[in-house]
Amino acid sequence: MKLRVRGNSLRFRLGRSEVEVLGRNGRIDETVNFAPLGESNFGYTLEKISGSEFSATFANGRITVSVPATLVNRWIESEDVSIEGRQMLDDRTDLKFLIEKDFVCLNAHNDEDQSDRYPHPKGDESC
Repeated sequence: MKLRVRGNSLRFRLGRSEVEVLGRNGRIDETVNFAPLGESNFGYTLEKISGSEFSATFANGRITVSVPATLVNRWIESEDVSIEGRQMLDDRTDLKFLIEKDFVCLNAHNDEDQSDRYPHPKGDESC
C-alpha cells in the first residue's frame, strides 16, 4: 500500500493482494521503520467500519483512516478505480481521502515490482 500526503489530503494506492486483504480482514497496515527495534516508526492503516462517514486519526506515529464498509465492499467487487471521501475538521477545514486501485505503469522508469497491480485501463497507450 502506498500513501501520498499533500496538504490536507491522503491518497492511498492498493495492489490486488492488498485490496483482497482489506476485503477479507477489514483492515490493512503498513509501517516504515526509521530506527531499530521499533523505536521510531511511522505507520498507516486503512480499515472498514460499520458507520457511514470517513474519519481519520493520528496517534502514536500512526495514521488510521476509517472507511464505510459499504463503500469498500462495493469498490472491491466492481471495476471502480477509486473511493473518495472527506472529514470535516472545523467550519472551514476538511481532510480529503482518495483510495485507489494501483495500476501497472506501462512506461516504468524504475525497478519497482508491478506484478500485483491492476491492468492499466488505457492499455498500452498510457502510464
